[in-house]
Amino acid sequence: MSRYNGPVCRLCRRETAASKTGEKIKLFLKGDRCLSRKCAVERRGTAPGQKTAGKQRTKISEYGRQLREKQKMRRYYGVHETQFENYFNEAARVPGQTGRTFLQLLERRLDNVVYRLNLATSRAQARQLVTHRHFRVNGRLCNIPSYTVKPGDVISIGERSLKSPVFVSNLELASGRRPPDWLEWNEQEKTAKVLQIPSREQIDTPVDEQLIVEFYSR
Repeated sequence: MSRYNGPVCRLCRRETAASKTGEKIKLFLKGDRCLSRKCAVERRGTAPGQKTAGKQRTKISEYGRQLREKQKMRRYYGVHETQFENYFNEAARVPGQTGRTFLQLLERRLDNVVYRLNLATSRAQARQLVTHRHFRVNGRLCNIPSYTVKPGDVISIGERSLKSPVFVSNLELASGRRPPDWLEWNEQEKTAKVLQIPSREQIDTPVDEQLIVEFYSR
């Protein structure tokens, strides 16, 4: 399955329109734009496509809720359908709560860690920066966005990359933002260390992972 290349704001609008509580769902696919008044969810919270004004909204089934939650989480982390299912199968083999382990695996992807460290404005940009060989893990080049970091891993930026306009801009923004507690950022050396596997409380992904477990357990 190819990666989605269409207007990403439509994805947020779709999830917002499907929300039972009327909550505005933001997947933060366009970086800081999602925090501004230009955000499509703020301007138009309706579903994309043909307008349905005046039509009665059909009640969503339990399967529909599970499917929407799966799609929301997959789009949030920007992974393919097959990748997503593989992560679930890996989590299911680990003793303990499958949903929590599933989230932890996705959260520990290198592209997501780069985003969490505020070294990229979005996960899409983080994925591109990793692919373009800008990062090192424990001193070794790593250009695999799906690489799973472990406690104790040290992530650094290539010396030449630090001088590029993208990193100059992103590091300036990062200086005023704090990474999650399971990551440690060294401002002087421009390196980060993975302190621990994130707990569920340290992951702010707006999903109900139990619905996804139920989806794959059908």
